[in-house]
Amino acid sequence: MTPLQIIFLLIAAVTLGGALMVVTTRNLVHAALWLVLSLFGVAILFVLLDAGFFAVAQVVIYIGAIAILMIFAIMLTRRVAKDSGPQINPTWPIAAIVAIVLFVGLVFLLQNWQNIHVLPAELPQGYNPIQQLGAELVSPNGYLIPFEVASILLLAALIGAIVIAWDKNK
Repeated sequence: MTPLQIIFLLIAAVTLGGALMVVTTRNLVHAALWLVLSLFGVAILFVLLDAGFFAVAQVVIYIGAIAILMIFAIMLTRRVAKDSGPQINPTWPIAAIVAIVLFVGLVFLLQNWQNIHVLPAELPQGYNPIQQLGAELVSPNGYLIPFEVASILLLAALIGAIVIAWDKNK
């Protein structure tokens, strides 16, 4: 086993452990912090794949914006949401079985995929993937609409958190 494979396995284990803690911890603030760890692990995996742009985007967008927005929303609404009921959904065994079946199915598909070990061809001379990605992000036929929908969704979540936390007695 190469050192790169060992690093990959360690980072993947930390990322999966953080993701598991996100869905099993009872404290919402701790869950958000575990999410930050899991997202950071994904950023490191992008670095291992030589996808520097996606690693930086992962840190800036997901950790720097979305996770922090979630932490602010949790802290804004914490006083309002005084739920003392059970925090575990009674149908969690069904969800666990579905997750295991999906995981086994994905492993089966990847093991039977013929061209999984084929390396991509060399990039043509003068090809700039970052320039191509930038053009796709602002193109109406590319990813402009999903980005705008995501920004509206985040804005609605922030406004909703402020409305819920607003003190109506003042």
